Amino acid sequence: MNKLILLCILFVASTLFAQKEKPQNYRRFDERSLHFGFMLGFNSANFTAYPVIDAYEKYGLKSLVAKSQPGGQVGIVSTLKLGTPVVRLRLMPTLSFQERVLQYTFQNPDPTDEKDIYSEERINSTNIDVPLMFQFRTLRYNNFASYLLLGGQYTIDLQSQEDASQNFIDPFIKIKKSDYFGQVGGGVEFFAPYFKFGIELKYARGLTNAFIQDLTPVSKPIDRLYNSTWWVSFIFEG
Repeated sequence: MNKLILLCILFVASTLFAQKEKPQNYRRFDERSLHFGFMLGFNSANFTAYPVIDAYEKYGLKSLVAKSQPGGQVGIVSTLKLGTPVVRLRLMPTLSFQERVLQYTFQNPDPTDEKDIYSEERINSTNIDVPLMFQFRTLRYNNFASYLLLGGQYTIDLQSQEDASQNFIDPFIKIKKSDYFGQVGGGVEFFAPYFKFGIELKYARGLTNAFIQDLTPVSKPIDRLYNSTWWVSFIFEG
């Protein structure tokens, strides 16, 4: 798979550099300091999960696995040129929908039954994400450019049950309402006659422990949970 991706990158690069110079679309785009647009995309959210050190001895936990799930997002894009076309500041308030799954494997308390006990908890989130990123863009080649991203993000989970009363008959995992992320990514841009279209890939990693311990059977074996998300975005700017 890695060799296939490398071959695709080399093919795209060789194709671009083999192109003859063409008339540029939207030539005045880089003359403006501020640009606006919108974004549509999809994401894959997950946790980095850490069980308590003695989870097996105390709770019979044999494994705790976090599984990523697909989601989607929509956002508004604002990009500010910082004195040069190749360095920009991008603000992209986003509404995202995410889901993560925690899968538990417990030792069967019945010594006559060797089968393990499996269970899972699904955690859904509806987030307002506010990423602020530095964009380092190449100079245009014909109607194409690429860029790298580096920055951070603040997130509010509108679906958080941080302050909800726990149901000890059917317990759920509590996640903090707000979180901070570091982000890194990159993308490519294609200039049409009257707008710019971009495809962007980003990775966001939570900087703080998002888990709330409330001593339910599903939360006792967990020590920490850190959010992480892969983002694929399709961006239109004018």
